[in-house]
Amino acid sequence: MRVVGEIDFGPTERDWLEWERYEAVINEALLGLDLWGVCLFDTTRLPGPVVEAGRRTHRRLVSPTSRTPSPSFTEPADYLRSLPVPDEPLERTPPRFAASDVADFVGLRHAVATELAALVAPPDLVEDFLLAVDEMSSNAVRHGRPPVDLRLWTAPDRVVCTITDGGPGWDDPFAGYGPAHGDDLSRGGMGLWLARQLCDYVDIRGGDHHPGEGGISVRLTVRLP
Repeated sequence: MRVVGEIDFGPTERDWLEWERYEAVINEALLGLDLWGVCLFDTTRLPGPVVEAGRRTHRRLVSPTSRTPSPSFTEPADYLRSLPVPDEPLERTPPRFAASDVADFVGLRHAVATELAALVAPPDLVEDFLLAVDEMSSNAVRHGRPPVDLRLWTAPDRVVCTITDGGPGWDDPFAGYGPAHGDDLSRGGMGLWLARQLCDYVDIRGGDHHPGEGGISVRLTVRLP
């Protein structure tokens, strides 16, 4: 297969970051396949950080006269680990809804659904976001440790939810970019993958609401039309 592609990286640094992640992940996702691809970067139009990210996420640079190794290339796992978790100003404000040390997950779903029902947003978008929240809450219970906390914020242009637990976390920079068990979906492991399909942004970081206790926090964001 031969592919030539050009990406619309979007207008904001937040959009650029998602594409940076994608550019790094695709190296791992397509590894070993019989595929040859060229990604086009308009260096006269694209912002400098986007061009630099292209150099760091592609093994070779192609010009009209040459095809050479990129001196800036960074191994995908290392590159993903180096990317920052963007700041979310809403997290510095009181949440619309909060639940601490969650034990009743049926009740939690109904409570979150009630808050989301007040939004002026397409029903499908709200249902998808609720499913992502469900999946991440379940993951926190199955794979993390108590306490499991949830915080929900809403703004005119977006909805943000964080689910945090006290577990040890993990260090897999490719987590959620495919089902955890590959094609064998009967084994589960689709929660984070589904969340990435259903939300505009999924950010994972060390739990910061239990200082000194470790933990992990997953932040889900969906943009409102």
